[in-house]
Amino acid sequence: MSDFRPTFRPALGAKTAITSAEVKLSALPEGAIVQVLAPPGEQDVASFLSGLGKGGVRTFSPGQWLIVGDEPMTQEDMKTLFETLEPRATGVDQSAGRARIRIDGKQAGRVLSKGTALDLSADAFPVGRSATTLIGHIAAHITRIDSDSFELIVLRGFAESLWDDLTRMSAEYR
Repeated sequence: MSDFRPTFRPALGAKTAITSAEVKLSALPEGAIVQVLAPPGEQDVASFLSGLGKGGVRTFSPGQWLIVGDEPMTQEDMKTLFETLEPRATGVDQSAGRARIRIDGKQAGRVLSKGTALDLSADAFPVGRSATTLIGHIAAHITRIDSDSFELIVLRGFAESLWDDLTRMSAEYR
């Protein structure tokens, strides 16, 4: 066993929240992100996942969900979760590979609409709805978590670029 211990740095550690009366941009804690994959035909997986109480459940794609939480899971907790999922589904820890950003405020949807082709109106994209899309040139997973709040999940290596893009897109509201 090696004595080497990596130094973990938050993907957006140097970024401070941007706040105005119209929009707020903030980095969410780097807690747990688990991708869950179910075989075709498996029923009620989203309900099953919600009932586990391990974090928020986001639809990722057909037969796939994300479980997200603000607190990191220990290796033992992750192992227990994976065992609980079997045989209905399989889990993959994405915690170290993805970052979360939150955008709130009356103009949050308008800011995001500058970078994506998704219709983010409340009728077309209600609270709880998720989609994977491009924001500019960066792939991101968007979830409406409240009427004027969105959570973005992005690959860790693109988090700072997405933050900078969102900062520019929200400039007119600051």
